[in-house]
Amino acid sequence: MVGVGDSTGTVAHTPGFAEWSFPADATAVRTARTLVRDTLREWGLDSVTDVTVLLVSELVTNSLRYASGPIGVRMYSHAGPTLLVEVSDPLPDLPRERVAEPDDEGGRGLQLVALASRRWGTRPGNTGKTVWFELSLPG
Repeated sequence: MVGVGDSTGTVAHTPGFAEWSFPADATAVRTARTLVRDTLREWGLDSVTDVTVLLVSELVTNSLRYASGPIGVRMYSHAGPTLLVEVSDPLPDLPRERVAEPDDEGGRGLQLVALASRRWGTRPGNTGKTVWFELSLPG
């Protein structure tokens, strides 16, 4: 089980709910991927692990690129047909989906989230914003 309050910045972890906070540094993406993968495996949600890890990686990378404060990741799976994942940062500017040119090195993250998820969106918060997505669960 992923520990509560360990050096990764874990805030909470219970069956069906996990929340972490990471400093805005280069290790955040790798750590987020590892924790998301391990948690989904523990929850028995192997079928959505790869896509969830990919989308979390994209959103945490976006947060790192533009925000300087802590990055939060939350996952919810409470006996429903979906997995809800949220990535928050202190930057109040909501991200914009854009069309990347074939030679662009970036600009595809939100397109990827839109294509791979059931639903997605953004919402402003008291001290920043949250980008969220839902994935359908089997069964």
